[in-house]
Amino acid sequence: MQEFLTLANGLADLSGEIARKYFRQPFEVISKADESPVTVADRSIEEAIRAAIEKARPEDGIFGEEFGVKESRNGLTWVIDPIDGTKSFVIGRPTFGTLIALCKNDVPVLGIIDQPISKERWIGADGKTTLNGKIVKVRPCSDFKSACVASTTPAMFSKTGPVYEKIEKQAKMLAWGGDCYMYGLLASGNMDACFEASLSPYDFCALVPVVEGAGGIITDWAGKKLTIKSDGRVVAAGDKKIHAAMLELLR
Repeated sequence: MQEFLTLANGLADLSGEIARKYFRQPFEVISKADESPVTVADRSIEEAIRAAIEKARPEDGIFGEEFGVKESRNGLTWVIDPIDGTKSFVIGRPTFGTLIALCKNDVPVLGIIDQPISKERWIGADGKTTLNGKIVKVRPCSDFKSACVASTTPAMFSKTGPVYEKIEKQAKMLAWGGDCYMYGLLASGNMDACFEASLSPYDFCALVPVVEGAGGIITDWAGKKLTIKSDGRVVAAGDKKIHAAMLELLR
């Protein structure tokens, strides 16, 4: 695992340099076919990461948001989101992040959430999670009425219906916005649960080792483990009772 951690940290360093170069600077924002935004920073970061992986580990697969899939020849696949939270990046809000995951036979075994402006890096691997080198843990909270919950946007629930309304009524607080950053905050014990829908593998694979390594639970809405092939509906919590309550409300 140390070989992979060294490479993954190097990839995050590389992506951070590029993100800081463009952050709060003028650049063109392009709308993709699905109307989501993409910038020169997204594409430059993924190109750099892919080139570094190709050079270091040519047998490994790569699954990136901007440039698609290179099939693995050894069962290992790097899953990359160069800027998770592009809208935040575009408006200069430092709650985006670069997501880097390593999957073995479709199962995430290493994950990085890197916020290059605040210079916060969560790393999940080998059953533990660190933030800038220090071990972090989820906080205890088993009463859903006391739980602070977050999600990115109500728009992602267009196909599931407004399930968030039930959560908003029963939790202590439902905060909107944050993308991958909120999962880092969950792992650090600053909040209690997250839930999202309509995600792609590059949006959630890196989150799995980070949340689980901090002692939390992250699954799909049926309570099943997340893999590259999961359907994109994600729920994470620091406590089993909160997770169970969330699953019940999302059914």
